[in-house]
Amino acid sequence: MAWDFSTDPAFQVELDWMSDLVREEIWPLETLDLSMEQVGEVMKPLQERVKERGLWAAHLPPEHGGQGFGQLKLGLMHEILGTSPYAPFAFGSNAPDSGNAEILALAGSDEQKDRWLEPLLAGQIRSAFSMTEPATAGSDPTLLETSAREDGDGWVLNGRKWFTTHGSIADFLIVMAVSDPDAHKYQRASMFIVPADTPGVTMVRDVPTMEHPEERFGFFGGHTEILYEDVRIGPEALLGPRGAGFLIAQQRLYPGRIHHCMRWLGVARRAFDMLCERSLTRFAHGSLLSEKETVQNWVADSAAQMQAARLMTLHAAWKMDDQGVAAARQDISLIKFFGATVLHDVIDRALQVHGSLGYSTDLPLEAMYRYARAARFYDGPDEVHRASVAGRILRGFEAPADGVPTEHIPTRRAAAQEKFAWLLEAATAND
Repeated sequence: MAWDFSTDPAFQVELDWMSDLVREEIWPLETLDLSMEQVGEVMKPLQERVKERGLWAAHLPPEHGGQGFGQLKLGLMHEILGTSPYAPFAFGSNAPDSGNAEILALAGSDEQKDRWLEPLLAGQIRSAFSMTEPATAGSDPTLLETSAREDGDGWVLNGRKWFTTHGSIADFLIVMAVSDPDAHKYQRASMFIVPADTPGVTMVRDVPTMEHPEERFGFFGGHTEILYEDVRIGPEALLGPRGAGFLIAQQRLYPGRIHHCMRWLGVARRAFDMLCERSLTRFAHGSLLSEKETVQNWVADSAAQMQAARLMTLHAAWKMDDQGVAAARQDISLIKFFGATVLHDVIDRALQVHGSLGYSTDLPLEAMYRYARAARFYDGPDEVHRASVAGRILRGFEAPADGVPTEHIPTRRAAAQEKFAWLLEAATAND
């Protein structure tokens, strides 16, 4: 068995370049209130620099216009990109466009790739993934109610979705709808490509959230409520095989969860840096905060948690690259709920050490804190991932036939006395 925790030196050069670009050119944008048009304008020259560097759309294989880096390299990239909500946009790897591009590359026809994937990768259009519904549990997509009814050679969609990220600024939507209500629960739904200006598609609102509590519409990071009323689409709208919506969605979510976890580590690192910096400058009750045992514990605990989450996430990425999605499922579930906990804990400590300053909007910690709360249910709530991990682990165990615990000492002692009777007899004879 070989253990190698190093990064290819040539790729480390690229990571260093990315880090400098994000810190120097993108972090300052966070302090400004920019419209989508302004974001697009300031990103264009940065996107060109990224393309020249060969780092654009790194999540896709070369035949689809990407770099084919694999999940391990992508994870290291997303650790840097996650430090700012704008950074993935500069690298052509922002959600939900990156995940939708992977779906199109995986399941799209040649015509669908020409019409939607190529301009999406070029940054000419935007997309959204429309699955979550207000009336059904998002943790169980087999309960979807939005319907896709065959009509002639096309389809008619009806239903209500919400939390469709970037729905209000998307040029097209990938919609999960029930095409076969009587089929097996994992084969009821199909995916459809729906242009946003299709008659019957109504953008109701961008739902205010803890992360973006103000009422506004058509902004970067918005989560849109959408009404689909007798939306007529042609046969070319079906994305992938009929009834394969659930399967395709799972293929999209597994790598996305790795990217989420690495982005969270980037955010946690920023909060950690603020925690450490504050401890060296704030004086209270006779000493600096850095000299208080409680704060020292916070620093040590945060460092340990981040290191553990980072190694777990990179291991999951390596396993997915080396052995495929199926082999990495348990690892991905582990990092999903563990990474979300680490993100929250580190930000919470950093906010606490800053007191009222951390609670104010003069620092990004309060925004990070609100962002972190959503991590516990994005791409499946923590409870579902914990149950999945526990189920897989427990399948490797069997209940003792006689109900006696395997490690029961009196039972083990009796078996040992029988097995080693010769030894015990010899000892008795010597006495």
